[in-house]
Amino acid sequence: MSLDRLVLWRHGETDYNAAGRLQGHLDSALTKTGHEQARRAAPAIARFAPDLAVSSDLSRARTTAAAFAEVSGASVRLDKRLRETHLGEWQGLSGPEVEHGWPGAMSTWRANPRWAPPGGESRVEVAERALEVVAELDHQQQGTVLLCAHGGLITGLTAKLLGLPPDLWPGLGGVGNCNWVELRRRSSSDHRWRLMAYNAGVLAEG
Repeated sequence: MSLDRLVLWRHGETDYNAAGRLQGHLDSALTKTGHEQARRAAPAIARFAPDLAVSSDLSRARTTAAAFAEVSGASVRLDKRLRETHLGEWQGLSGPEVEHGWPGAMSTWRANPRWAPPGGESRVEVAERALEVVAELDHQQQGTVLLCAHGGLITGLTAKLLGLPPDLWPGLGGVGNCNWVELRRRSSSDHRWRLMAYNAGVLAEG
């Protein structure tokens, strides 16, 4: 028994996203725009017909996943291992505030996935805990699994599943609010993951 497709869906815009502040494990809420993004994207996500949906337990991901559940009628399991990167002392701060308190550290963090903010975790550590979820599901579930999570986790998990060395991880761009990544197994005999879509999304209305 094993998965053959993963869909990694980022939550909609939050009040912290709109204000340019770092969230990490802080439990921020979707903005009106974020709710609309989830509403528009949910039918596209439902067309993947996932056999199982799992969401981060943070409210921004849970609320986004609920839009999918409303369209599809599917239930959504929660798993705290799908939370965003814990940013330690940076959580709640803006980019300029981080730069003021830790000059140059933001650039180091972006360039080095092994580096962690003070009191936080590295992107490599985040990818490892997300990989635990995938590995468990791989032994329990067949078909397609939807993971509703966060931008940093999705990028790190994608890189990890593709077998990219951490030095190459910064080459992957970010994933926009309510956009998604699709990965498929290469074949029934070759279980390596293949990237089918990255930062895919639906067009804004109007």
